[in-house]
Amino acid sequence: MLPRGRQQDTDGDREGSHRRFSRLCILFSVGVILLSLIPTVAAHGGSEASGLSQSHGLAIVLIGVLSVGTLVLLKRSGRISPTAALYGIAVGIGITVAGAILFEGLAPDPTYQASSMPFPRSWYQPLAIVTGLSVVVVSFIVGVVRWTTCPRYMVLGMILGGWILYPYLLPGFSGYTNPIGYGIVLATPLLVGYILWKDVGPTLSVILQDPVARRFGFGIGAMVSIFFMATSGYLSFFSEEGAPEETTVAVLSVLYQIVRWPTLEILLPDVPFFIAISPGVLLVLGSLGVLVGLNAAAVAHSWRLNREAGATQGTAGTATVVGACTCGCCGPLVSQVAVIAAGPTIAAPIYWIFVDSASPLNSIFLLGSIALFTGTLIYSIDSATPTRKDVFEVSAD
Repeated sequence: MLPRGRQQDTDGDREGSHRRFSRLCILFSVGVILLSLIPTVAAHGGSEASGLSQSHGLAIVLIGVLSVGTLVLLKRSGRISPTAALYGIAVGIGITVAGAILFEGLAPDPTYQASSMPFPRSWYQPLAIVTGLSVVVVSFIVGVVRWTTCPRYMVLGMILGGWILYPYLLPGFSGYTNPIGYGIVLATPLLVGYILWKDVGPTLSVILQDPVARRFGFGIGAMVSIFFMATSGYLSFFSEEGAPEETTVAVLSVLYQIVRWPTLEILLPDVPFFIAISPGVLLVLGSLGVLVGLNAAAVAHSWRLNREAGATQGTAGTATVVGACTCGCCGPLVSQVAVIAAGPTIAAPIYWIFVDSASPLNSIFLLGSIALFTGTLIYSIDSATPTRKDVFEVSAD
């Protein structure tokens, strides 16, 4: 016969194992439903065959947003535990992402005349030069005056400014394959990683020891990365007119951001499914996904410690929206929303601002997103540093 204490521990272990198994079953079921939704739509050849339209995607987005908002309110009122709220919010965000992909994928390709541009292309060069030089100069001044002990911040700011300036310092084909361009793109995520390791590395290690926060951060980061790829055209579950009717696998040299990358393109028209992967896409969108995931994990850990996420951590949601503006992601999506809300006349300038490949605003929003994510993560962790004792307590839930 087991002693009372040991028997209680055994019962607690069984109960904990049962809870974990139930959560895994629920998440697996929801994941299967979400993954099966888009292929079902695509397999019928679009909205006409499946009976779905943009309004269905918008409805799914609203359901996801409402579910997330409801769970946040329930958590704040103490009606559900932080852990249950986090799992539910992850599912709600997954529903929102699926609806957004459906909404954008079923939208007709917009066609706008050059006359609908908000300003002429001749403005792009002075805009980029002024913005890039401002970022470089301000980063240098702030680094010398305030960040005297953290020169890495100054270096990151100057690299981001150089990224904006690069297409105009080395224009045309001479810059598309220049080692300097590849160095700038590669140095940015490496330097961001070094800054996080140097400033908040130990604390991030503590946060990621919390299994719930780790799963939540990984899930949110993965879903946001899929969203970025789908809305920027590098991942698609929808058939397109004029696409090859046979399975196609090709490696092409494709311009992404400021340089060309060898890009693996896979098209499976019978599924349908399309994906384009390159080192540049993995570096840029992967960096954004990791930063979003780490911010989400930090917020989740604060919730698990029964702390309220501060205002800075709350900007992670805003940063996610800004991040979606990168690489032409936001142009098609936001312009489609603008068409429904205000008509094509209002949507055209929004579309051109984000989609025109010659516009420096793509790079500005991308780099602003990276800086915002990084700063949000560092500041929020510094303002609420968890302890290893806290991690042990929440891990035992």
